[in-house]
Amino acid sequence: MAIPEIDDNEVLVKVKAAAVNPLEMLMITGSVKLVQDYEFPLTIGNELTGVIEKVGENVTEFEVGDDIYTRLPLEKIGAFAEYAAIDATAIAPMPRNLSYVEAAAAPLAGLTAYQGLYEELEAQSGETVFIPGGSGSFGQMAVPIARAMGLHVIVSGNREVRERTLEMGASQYLDYNSEDYVDLLSNVDYVIDTLGPKEFDRELGIIKPGGRLLSLRTGPNKHFGKGRSFPRWKQILFALAGAKYDRRAKKQNVEYRFIFVRSDGAQLKEITKIIEENNIVPAIHPKFSP
Repeated sequence: MAIPEIDDNEVLVKVKAAAVNPLEMLMITGSVKLVQDYEFPLTIGNELTGVIEKVGENVTEFEVGDDIYTRLPLEKIGAFAEYAAIDATAIAPMPRNLSYVEAAAAPLAGLTAYQGLYEELEAQSGETVFIPGGSGSFGQMAVPIARAMGLHVIVSGNREVRERTLEMGASQYLDYNSEDYVDLLSNVDYVIDTLGPKEFDRELGIIKPGGRLLSLRTGPNKHFGKGRSFPRWKQILFALAGAKYDRRAKKQNVEYRFIFVRSDGAQLKEITKIIEENNIVPAIHPKFSP
């Protein structure tokens, strides 16, 4: 394929590494077609690291030779390629403590955590957030971000990363093999769900009245459709699809939210600082570890 041309607001990046996420599988199967409908054939891939080889006329913050990482804009993905033309507002300097391979696994999880905590939950210092299944890549990013916001962070996951998660700022860690969060927790302000629909009612049961449940997996709802300014017909479909979850949440006086993360270079710069300050290193499959 030809090297892409860039417009005045874009940079041309020589891709060094790209990450594979559950999101790629959802795109391949058409599971997120209503959220973001792409024309096929399509070069997929949502996050990457690389070196800038060319800058557009309006780009002043970056230069040729800069190492960057990004969650690509939803309307123009394509990380699984040698080159990518990327809007400069979607990129940020790559964390200095990470290799190209490690940094490629950070933007999507980091932005999901950042946007989830700040925008969807609007969490305030002193409040409590619980992340079931938070021992993976998302939890690695969400815990230090939440701690920096002054939140009390509770995580459940496998015992192997217990100490590491506590060191990053978790107040409490539950081993899911021997501890059931439903028996141990109550009246938490927020839950960030990474597990999906099967845990929905159990998660609702530990949230205080007026709290919020934010899911990365359960599915969109009415609030999601309105918040992203979709066409009216899509908003109606999202409202219908998420109605059962909204009803169940409302019965518990809890608000249900769903997130589909977008690109944001300014937020990614803040995430870079958190990664460097906490020496966060995303877990990479041993086959691809640098």
